[in-house]
Amino acid sequence: MQAQEILRSLRLPEFDDLSQFFRNLPATALVGIGAFAAVVAYWFASRPKAVKPPCDLRMQSEEVEGLDGARRSVIGDSPQLLTHYYDDARTMYEVFRRGFSISENGPCLGFRKPKQPYQWLSYKEVAERAEALGSGLLQQGCKPSTEQFIGVFAQNRPEWIISELACYTYSMVVVPLYDTLGPGAIRYIVNTADISTVICDKPDKARTLLDHVERKETPGLSSIILMDPFEKELTERGRHCGVRIQSMQEVEDCGRENRHAPVPPRPEDLSIVCFTSGTTGNPKGAMLTHGNVVADFSGFLKVTEVNTTDDVLISFLPLAHMFERVIQVMYCHGGRIGFFQGDIRLLSEDMKALRPTIFPVVPRLLNRMYDKIFSQADTSLKRWALEFAARRKKAEVRNGIIRNDSLWDKLFFNKIQVWDLKSESKVRELSFLLVVTTSRAKCKSTRPALQICVKGPNVFKGYLKDEERTSEALDQEGWLHTGDIGKWLPNGTLKIIDRKKHIFKLAQGEYIAPEKIENIYIRSDPVAQIYVHGDSLQAFLVGIVVPDAEVMPGWAKKRGFDGTYAELCRNKELQKAIMEDMVRLGKESGLHSFEQVKAIYIHSDMFSVQNGLLTPTLKAKRPELRDYFKKQIEELYSSISI
Repeated sequence: MQAQEILRSLRLPEFDDLSQFFRNLPATALVGIGAFAAVVAYWFASRPKAVKPPCDLRMQSEEVEGLDGARRSVIGDSPQLLTHYYDDARTMYEVFRRGFSISENGPCLGFRKPKQPYQWLSYKEVAERAEALGSGLLQQGCKPSTEQFIGVFAQNRPEWIISELACYTYSMVVVPLYDTLGPGAIRYIVNTADISTVICDKPDKARTLLDHVERKETPGLSSIILMDPFEKELTERGRHCGVRIQSMQEVEDCGRENRHAPVPPRPEDLSIVCFTSGTTGNPKGAMLTHGNVVADFSGFLKVTEVNTTDDVLISFLPLAHMFERVIQVMYCHGGRIGFFQGDIRLLSEDMKALRPTIFPVVPRLLNRMYDKIFSQADTSLKRWALEFAARRKKAEVRNGIIRNDSLWDKLFFNKIQVWDLKSESKVRELSFLLVVTTSRAKCKSTRPALQICVKGPNVFKGYLKDEERTSEALDQEGWLHTGDIGKWLPNGTLKIIDRKKHIFKLAQGEYIAPEKIENIYIRSDPVAQIYVHGDSLQAFLVGIVVPDAEVMPGWAKKRGFDGTYAELCRNKELQKAIMEDMVRLGKESGLHSFEQVKAIYIHSDMFSVQNGLLTPTLKAKRPELRDYFKKQIEELYSSISI
């Protein structure tokens, strides 16, 4: 009141006018203004302090003198590349031992049965089982040497990590196998790596391996160790073809009775041979030393600051791939790893039970999550409100504000969070720099674009028994030619545009990067998958589109199209509407006219690993797609005249 009297005494016309304005407002308007003021006040009062980024986000890398345009991350205490995070953790064996010590024998590996809480193996239990399993392998004739390769053929589970640590404890090398490689690739890997022993999870996988032995395709395979129980007939079948079938428990018991002292590896020793699926030909076995893997995850630790015993990781991405392998080493700090049940459809239930702080995902999964969320906005008003809320959240994140209790979270996003907002545990949001602290990167001209090349202590040593493909990938100066096409952005980050082998020319000489175009078109709501095709004998592009079976019917109905999913896929007018939406997105994203498709074919079945159109890592097999849709592509070209 005193302040108001002072203002009145000053006879300010602005105050009088404002006062008169508020007196003339109806009560409902005053209530609305009060509510708005309360919301603004709440927003300012509840807004947390901004998270300090690890570097100036406006310039995240710097040029390296004398290296022809190469750049390195600005994160780090010196220009020297990061080889390890801790002096006492330079090998994968030392990484685990360090976590064992720091955790004070805390929980290490967790698993759960349906509708049950997580059960945990302690660090001591894991260490003892790994040493027992490794000793059992040695007792059966395996050598404590980097010349000894052990196959691991299993889904993510504690025994996978125990098998890996058993190998590292005695300087043996892990060779992951996985279901989607296919029988031909599994046969090739077993023979190329001279694998005599495979540790697998289920009897069906043991039977797959025995099929090869019986056909005399893998003569060197002599031992299969099973994590799960199995029938006596499997043991008999193995005996008939000269393969010893044992349970993992049996081998561990043997190792406890015949303990061998650990034979720890050195940083330069081979740790893992990760066979890549590839889009053509036999898989390639990338050889990674302990130093390579430690350098790689050290960059992860440096950027993310994952460094407490309270951190919990949900493990569901395949352990056979290095992305999951690198993140797994969070036990360097005594953290915990909880494994999903093995069914991706139950992942949300596993996360609610585990409450992880680390949730590793790949872009494809995030894109599908984004599409599913926005597809639920079934009116233009709901869509506008959701997009507005998403923009406000995005603005907060850009300013370093990371939280899940904002007004936008409460109004729009509370139903899609992993668990209750009141939970004290939350998923740590991670921002990765594309140029990490363990490597230098440069873009080398390959006409018409720039190929990304990488050099550093994290770069692998070549492909197992494949000098030709090794020399193609690694030049004499140690630069890895990734095959990715990229460009440096003004803020010092590196943007991947496409794959070198995918770029082609149209008949009039324009260069096309199809993956760039596909990544734009996939944002169309009704589109689940897209393959963009073109070649040097044609003047324009065409596309094969697989609609989203869940989203497309509703999208079509809003535009006046009715029918079953199969009927809609055959509807020519709907096909035209989908292409128009794709072209609209292309224009908004700055595609040139020659980069836009001129015709599309609607295919009702998803591209998959099973039908041979995707790799095990869910990348498009472009040659196979071209051959599979040869007839449809020819018809598309014949139907359009430019």
